[in-house]
Amino acid sequence: MPDPSSAVLAVLGAGLVDPASPVARADDAGLTRGDGCFEGCRIVMDADGRATVAKLDAHLARMTRSAAALDIGFDAEAWRDLVAVAVAEWTRTGGGEAAMKLLLSRGPASTGEPTGLAWIVPVTAETVALRQNGLKVITLTRGLGSDAFAQSPWLLGGVKTLSYAINMAAQREAERLGADDVIFVSADGIVLEAPTGTVVWSHGRTLHTTPTGDTGILPGTTQQLMFEHAGAAGWQVRETTATVDELHAADVVWVISSVRGPVDVVELDGKSRERRPDIDAEIRRLSGF
Repeated sequence: MPDPSSAVLAVLGAGLVDPASPVARADDAGLTRGDGCFEGCRIVMDADGRATVAKLDAHLARMTRSAAALDIGFDAEAWRDLVAVAVAEWTRTGGGEAAMKLLLSRGPASTGEPTGLAWIVPVTAETVALRQNGLKVITLTRGLGSDAFAQSPWLLGGVKTLSYAINMAAQREAERLGADDVIFVSADGIVLEAPTGTVVWSHGRTLHTTPTGDTGILPGTTQQLMFEHAGAAGWQVRETTATVDELHAADVVWVISSVRGPVDVVELDGKSRERRPDIDAEIRRLSGF
């Protein structure tokens, strides 16, 4: 766990607070029901030693959509100001590359006021190691069909909610089986997403990812940036439904997240995969890593 002494915490309506101090009430709906949403962002240091948030506009836009789906008020400019305060403090401390979580909950029922915070901690050594060593991944069924979200908006497909208990249980199962991460598969055999990332694979100079929408998967901000840059660099980019067998046949498979970046899969369901450092290096560059 990150050391609170090396963290920065800013709370909506209060500004910077002691990172070791409590900031939520026991009856906050984010704690009692997981009723809220969040974003995970990467902070990098520029040439002048200032901390900046990668893809901040994309993260705030996605959080706006998540809050709207949950019917929780969201003032994007107030959140932009909160981020600026937190990031300025991170710059002041000379913190280096970091992970920032923006968290919004419905708040206590007695007040009707949402709880919002920005929490910054250094990128962990484990994250850096996975970038270098690649991922061992297993596939697990999500138990729903690939179109389960088409007529069920209450399932909150594509919303980055606080309700991540299933995702974390899946990652613990991966650890129990000696793997690093999971790729969820629908009940009808379609590749979906990872618990905390987007799945992308390549065949030649074509990049693929699973369509959002009916599948309920979260649109990935890093994947979207990658596809934009890759298209400009001569790659073909496609949204494709694929099976696990088709992943095995791909040239490279990545699990992509905002903080970890694109990490290539070196083992899938116990089968080793040949690494392609030439392709991987290009994809990292196109993704901003």
